Amino acid sequence: MLISSAKMSFETASQKSTPVSSDSSIRRLVETDGPSHTSRLIRHLPLTEEFPFTATEKRGKLARQPSTGSQSSDSLMEIQTREDGAEYPTGLTLRLIVLAICLSILLMALDLPDVGWYGSAYLLTSAALQLFYGKLYTFLSIKCVYLTAIAIFEFGSLICGVAQNSLTLIIGRAVAGLGSAGILTGSLLVLAHSVPLVKRPFYTGFTGSMYGVASVAGPLLGGVFTDKVNWRWCFFVNLPFGALTIGIVILFFPDPALSSAKNESLFERIRRFDPLGTVIFMPAIICIILALQWGGTIYPWYDTRVVALLIVFGVLIVAFLFLQYFQQEDATVPPRIVKNRTVWASSSYSFCLGASFFVLCYYIPIWFQAVQGASAVDSGIRNLPMLITVVVLSLVAGAIVTTLGYYAPFMIAGTVLMAAGAGLLSLFTPDTTTAAWVGYQLLFGAGVGLGMQQPLMAVQTVLDIRDVPTGTAVVVFLQTLGGALFVGVGQTVFVNKLVQKLAVNVPGLNPTIVLNAGATNLQHSVPAEYIPGVILSYNDALTKTFLIAAGLAAATVFGSAAVEWRSVKERKVEVNAA
Repeated sequence: MLISSAKMSFETASQKSTPVSSDSSIRRLVETDGPSHTSRLIRHLPLTEEFPFTATEKRGKLARQPSTGSQSSDSLMEIQTREDGAEYPTGLTLRLIVLAICLSILLMALDLPDVGWYGSAYLLTSAALQLFYGKLYTFLSIKCVYLTAIAIFEFGSLICGVAQNSLTLIIGRAVAGLGSAGILTGSLLVLAHSVPLVKRPFYTGFTGSMYGVASVAGPLLGGVFTDKVNWRWCFFVNLPFGALTIGIVILFFPDPALSSAKNESLFERIRRFDPLGTVIFMPAIICIILALQWGGTIYPWYDTRVVALLIVFGVLIVAFLFLQYFQQEDATVPPRIVKNRTVWASSSYSFCLGASFFVLCYYIPIWFQAVQGASAVDSGIRNLPMLITVVVLSLVAGAIVTTLGYYAPFMIAGTVLMAAGAGLLSLFTPDTTTAAWVGYQLLFGAGVGLGMQQPLMAVQTVLDIRDVPTGTAVVVFLQTLGGALFVGVGQTVFVNKLVQKLAVNVPGLNPTIVLNAGATNLQHSVPAEYIPGVILSYNDALTKTFLIAAGLAAATVFGSAAVEWRSVKERKVEVNAA
């Protein structure tokens, strides 16, 4: 299960308004970083009594509103509005919207890990449609698309809950994946239209941490439902969360105004969604995910099925890239967005961070079970130092970025801490002490917590609001894809190394016995005289897998070093009198 980070909180957006002259000759472009810049702007504007009005700060312009007599250049109050001119929600409305966002992310993240085709069906549809959702959010109602995604996910969960056979369960998981693909991106966009950019890091940290909360609560709830109630409640539990989220969003979230081109034909409207690109991209992603899941585990890498999947992926992805370049603004991902330095740097950072984090989330519990003999529940508890640190540091980073404005330093710090932590984890031995495995997890988790949310803030800072859905979808997709691909790569490395080490450490034991036994049943399935050699083999194989995570963590340096040093407090304000 892919796991992200943070917790929820509520904060009201402050309101200020600024007097501006009505002199038609005045037109200035001013960078504002805080109160001092605002005061300099006001001092240079000739204030008159003839046409007093207040300036409502928007991204790139000021919206004029009538002023009151009590306002002056020394008493300023900024009214913060969205790009469409509507004011950001405040007070109870904002609190309820943030609650809805947290619940939507929680219901998606609570989706318990599956095995075999139950998990694959969900992953394939979810990963393949994430970029397409970015297009939907760009040209259709954010509110309607978001509610539809949640409803589809809920319907898939309902199908799984009432399933009477494996085929129905697989179909339900595939349907849930169709909805899940749009939930995280939609949640971030709802937040973007509910909170000013300068305060958004704080809220992004809280809402994003629902992944961390779910990673702790998910296995515990799964065990309770399976043992005490019924496994079907692993899916039914999503329904009340989704219903509450849908109700809150319908009642309280003001849908941003749509800006559509006039006199468009039906064909032109359809072309804006790049249907051909989607048709090419979806099977390409399905092919690469299946190839990495099957290769080296179910089938050898030279098997014709695996080779064919890789070839088809290569052909389709080249065709997709050519089509994106050819279509430009009508592409699923317009090339000008990808060419933006911060977008490609943030995407690279998210891909490597997601891959490193998810590899360790998956394989550290296996190390506890196989090497230290911990139960499945106990191994999850021992993984808490990393997960809780991700949540806490994500909150801390969000608060500090909101205060200071700059996100790039946290991406750099995340790179350093992740690489150091993952490198130390790869030094595990069967005799590793509790202090060591706790400390190394804390170090790695701190790096993930500091860096995970920053790419999202980066793209929202540098892109125009109309491009934010696409930029956000790209970052979310690559983080998901990184985890999906490299968990499969890690599985291949782990299995191959385990077989090699078993041949060296316990040459008299058939490796198939160990592979079929699994990490939790070694003591019962393997003869006692072979146990020490098997444990050593498991440790060697898993630490080689941890090295993959360490390399990916180090590779985040390319993104963190390349991202622009911009502040979420920056505003380009254009004063244009009537």
